[in-house]
Amino acid sequence: LHQTAHQKVAETGELLDSYKIQVNPREINLFYIDDNLRERIIRENSTYIVNNTEITFTNEELLNELEKHPEKFSPNVIMRPLYQEVILPNLCYIGGGGELAYWLELKSYFDASKITFPVLLLRNSVLLATEKQANKADKLELSWSDLFMKQFDLKDKIVKRESGLKLDFSEQKRFLEAQFAKLKEIANETDPSFLGAVNAQEAKQIKGLNTLEQRLIKAEKRVHEDKLIRVTALQNELFPNQSLQERTANFSEFYMGSGSIMIEQLFAVLKPLDHQFEVVVV
Repeated sequence: LHQTAHQKVAETGELLDSYKIQVNPREINLFYIDDNLRERIIRENSTYIVNNTEITFTNEELLNELEKHPEKFSPNVIMRPLYQEVILPNLCYIGGGGELAYWLELKSYFDASKITFPVLLLRNSVLLATEKQANKADKLELSWSDLFMKQFDLKDKIVKRESGLKLDFSEQKRFLEAQFAKLKEIANETDPSFLGAVNAQEAKQIKGLNTLEQRLIKAEKRVHEDKLIRVTALQNELFPNQSLQERTANFSEFYMGSGSIMIEQLFAVLKPLDHQFEVVVV
């Protein structure tokens, strides 16, 4: 009735600017379920509508239905953790980075609902690489940190490293900003209405430098295309579909190649509560 989940999760999402938002709340985060039916509940003015059906409820009818048939109301991804912690409370929830970012979005919603929020604990993670892949990385002069970069940023880094040209225009941008700072002082002392034109010209000049910088990097990428192809091929092997290996690959693929020694390697390296992302060459 009050869209508490929508309000609180949206508020918290704005505070998590260093995290990728995992889920976006709706005004109503419940489904209505019946035989062969599971559809969202949507409010239009003072009426509640079950999406893609002709089922409708007033406030009173909806509450009456909830009282008589609670089993017909199913939570979506936003409300499911709340249900989970009411039915089977946890002292601690252990998860990967994406899972914890998702739970963090729900903290103020739990508080508003007066439900105890579990302690969140980041588990450690692992990337399995073959010796062949590790050797490729060495030949390409790539660190493991490099391979964890976004592919676009990694390409830029490689091009800037390989090119004999200075591809970073930061110095020129700082010079421009200093010049425009002086112009703004003059404008303020003579005619403050001129300040808008100065700001617009500064933005235009900086944008022009950014465009030139990107065009130069693009041209250099063509020059170093062969190396970039090898770099991205290796990264794609380690991060299928530009995602974490654990989301697509099964450990058995590696086990078939190395056998039980891989298990021993993992036991020796992995410390579940260390919060680290380990790279293990198997």
